[in-house]
Parts: sequence; C-alpha cells; structure tokens
Amino acid sequence: MHDNDPHNALGVALRKHAVVWAAGIAAVIAVAALFASSSSARTDGAQSKKAGDSAKPTIVLVHGAWADGSSWNSVTERLQADGYTVAVPPNPLRSLSGDSTYLASFLGTISGPIILAGHSYGGAVITNAATGNANVKALVYVDAYIPDQGQSLVQLTGPGSCFYVQNLGDVFNFVPIAGAPSNDVDVYVKPDVFPGCFANGLPAKKGAVLAAEQRPITTAALNESSGVPAWKTIPSWAVVGLDDHVIPPASQLAMANNAGATITEIRAPHLSMLSDPGAVTKVIEHAAKATS
Repeated sequence: MHDNDPHNALGVALRKHAVVWAAGIAAVIAVAALFASSSSARTDGAQSKKAGDSAKPTIVLVHGAWADGSSWNSVTERLQADGYTVAVPPNPLRSLSGDSTYLASFLGTISGPIILAGHSYGGAVITNAATGNANVKALVYVDAYIPDQGQSLVQLTGPGSCFYVQNLGDVFNFVPIAGAPSNDVDVYVKPDVFPGCFANGLPAKKGAVLAAEQRPITTAALNESSGVPAWKTIPSWAVVGLDDHVIPPASQLAMANNAGATITEIRAPHLSMLSDPGAVTKVIEHAAKATS
C-alpha cells in the first residue's frame, strides 16, 4: 500500500487522534483523581470537625411562666460562644401535662445527648418531659420548681413567696379564656407587683418592661399534679438564688435536696439568668461536662 493511499492516510490520522484522545482522557482522569482526593480530604476534615462538634451535647433551655425564650438570651450567647448548640423552644404555659408533652416531642427531634435546663415553672416541665428519654443526660434547675410525683406548683409555693397571699387579686390579674372552663383562666402578675416580686434585683425600668411583655400561665397549669419525675433517673443540678422572692431559697433547697441535685447557691433574684448569666452558664456547662 502506497503512502499516498487515502485509506492509509486516514488510518494514520485516526491513530494520531486516538493517541491524542487517549492522552487527553488520561489527563482528565488524573485531574479528576486529584480533585477527588482533595475533595475527600476536605470532606474527611469537615466530617472530623463535625464529629468533634457533636461531642458536645445540645443545650435546651426552657423558660418559665410570665416570660418567654428571651429570658435566656444572655445565657444562650455565652453557651454558643463556648461552642454549644442551643435550643430555646417556646413553653406554651397552658397545662403542665400539655406543656411537658410538647417539650417531650421537641426533644424527640434532637439526636445525641441533651442537657435540659428549666427556670421556675420550666423546672416542673422538664421534670415531666425528660422522663424516659435516654438522650437527656442532665437536668439543670434554675430558681425552679422541682416537683415530686403528685405535687403541684400551688402546693410548692408556700410562706415567704410574694405570691403567697390571702387575696390573690392583690398580686394577680385574671383574664377569661374563650372556650375554657370558668375556673381555668389566664393569670398575669399585676404590673405594680411584678418588678419587686418577680424582677427584684434588676433595674426598675427593666422590671417594668418585663411586666408589660409577660406571657400568662393558666390556673390549670398551676394546680395540675406532676407526674413521675425524671430526676429519679437523670442526674440533676440546681441553681438557688438566695434573693428569690417568688420561690423562697428554703423551698428551693428542700426540693433540690429531695431530688438529690448538686446545688449551687448564688446571691441572685428569681431571674438569675438575667442578673447573673455567667454563674448560671457555668453550672449548665459543668453539668454538660460531668455527664459527657
């Protein structure tokens, strides 16, 4: 076959193109392999970082009556700065069983270990919501109710509390709830009572703002008996404010001792997470580290 044979020329050209094509494919494969290796390294690093982050538990903060999630703002900021994932779900404040069921459902959406903290009425809610949840590793009570089975908040609010008065109308305003039984109403703390009772230790202007923003709790929630307490099987901590006017320190200490809680006493009012967020954060983080 002659060199100028067009069939031979076409074969030579195809062979040349095949070599170039093969070289191109090889180069692409090499680049792809390099990219995949680099991507894998980055992914492994991200996974490693994620695994390291997940070593810390999720902190769930539950607010109490006459408040909302913003009451935890200063503590939330500190926990987040220290690398914790924080959730502050709304507490409906409708009934102890209903509020606890709602929180239990929320906790069920969180994978991994949980540190559960509750303030005031929120303490009663976490006591019920965490029962049977193996992911909850610690309970932290902040100036909180820590009821035993069968106890209600009304029963646990005794002498020494600014709410322990003969005429409840002196400290509370009552608002009917449409469709609810006549004995189940929304309870508000009177604006002139709120600062000195609920927000003592804070600037008067701050107390007035909190009084205006308060979310009511129902009489049903205040009178409902608590169920099987989670603190019987879950380690607990308690922050006791020695200047608390709502839940007297003696009552807090009695409940905390009954629950076998590790107790930290601080010179703070009922809203200690507002007046002393650093101290409250420290106890929550201590509980997290002690149960990790």
